[in-house]
Amino acid sequence: MLTWRWVAARLGGAVITLLGVTVVVFVVLRTIPGDAVTASLGTESGTLTEKQRASLEHYYGIDKSWFEQLWTWITGALHGDLGLSQTSGKTVTDLLGTALPVTVEIAALAALMGTAAGVVLGVLAGARAGKAADTATQGAALFGLAVPEFVVGTAVVTILAEAFSYFPNTGTFVPLTESFSENMSQVFYPSLVLAIPFAANVMRTTRSEYVEMAEADYVRTARGKGLHPGRIRRAHILRNATIPIVTLTGIQFGYLLGGTVIVEQIFALPGMGRLLLTSIDNRDYPVVQGTVLVIAVLFVLVNLLVDLLYRAIDPRTRAA
Repeated sequence: MLTWRWVAARLGGAVITLLGVTVVVFVVLRTIPGDAVTASLGTESGTLTEKQRASLEHYYGIDKSWFEQLWTWITGALHGDLGLSQTSGKTVTDLLGTALPVTVEIAALAALMGTAAGVVLGVLAGARAGKAADTATQGAALFGLAVPEFVVGTAVVTILAEAFSYFPNTGTFVPLTESFSENMSQVFYPSLVLAIPFAANVMRTTRSEYVEMAEADYVRTARGKGLHPGRIRRAHILRNATIPIVTLTGIQFGYLLGGTVIVEQIFALPGMGRLLLTSIDNRDYPVVQGTVLVIAVLFVLVNLLVDLLYRAIDPRTRAA
C-alpha cells in the first residue's frame, strides 16, 4: 500500500525538481548573448535608438528585472498560462499541444522496440555467456552505442532515398488516429533510429543481470529440483532481473522525451525537440521555458511510474 510519507516524499521531490529546472533554464537563457530583440531583427537591431529598443523590450516583456520576469512566468504557469510565443504570437500551450504528441509517440515507439529487442538479445547472450553468440551480441550493442544518432539517421534517410525513393515528409504531420499507415511512414524510421542505442543499453543490462542471477543459490536449487529450464528462466532469473531493467528503461524513456532534437530535424518532424531548438535560436523565452518545463514534468511522471512498478514487482520495496 502507498503511505502518506511515500507520497509526500515523491511529491516534494517533484516540486523541488521542477522549480530547480525552471530557475536554471530561466537564468541560462538570459545569460546567453542576445535577446528577443536581437533574434527578431538581427544586425538591424544595432541601428535602433534607445527609445525604440526600450519599446521593443517592453513589448517582449524583457524590460523588467529577472526576478519580476521569473515570478510572472511561474505564477502564470501555476494557472495554466505558459505565455505567448514572441515570434509566432500563438500561445505556448497551443504550440506544445501540437508538438507533444509527436515526440511522445516517437519516444514510446522507440522505447517499445528497444526494450523488446534489448531483453530478447540480452537473454540470448546471457544464456550463452562466453560463447560466440554472446560475443557477437555484445559487439553489436557496443556498435549501437558508439555510432551517433545523427550518423544513423542520415544513413537511414540516404539508404531509403536511394533504394526506395523515400524522403521525410516535410508536410503536415498525420496523427495516428487519422491514418495508421501514413502515421507509421512518418514515425517508424525516426523511432527505429532512437531504438538502436536504447536496445543496446537494455541488452547490456539484461545480459549482465541474467548472468548474475543464473549463478544465484535459489536458481541452483531450482535446477536441482528438476524444474523446467523455461520456468527457471521466467520465474527465477528474469523476474529478479526486472528491477534494473525497469530502472534503465524508465530513465532512457525520460531522456528520449527531451533528446529527439536531432532525429526530428533529420526527419522533419514537428516535435518538441525541433520546437525547442527553433525557439532557442529565436530567443523565444516563453516557448523554451514552457517546453523544458513540460519535458521535466514528463520525466518526473516517468520516474514516479517506475517507483510504482518497483512496488508492484518487488514486495520488499513496499516497506521502504
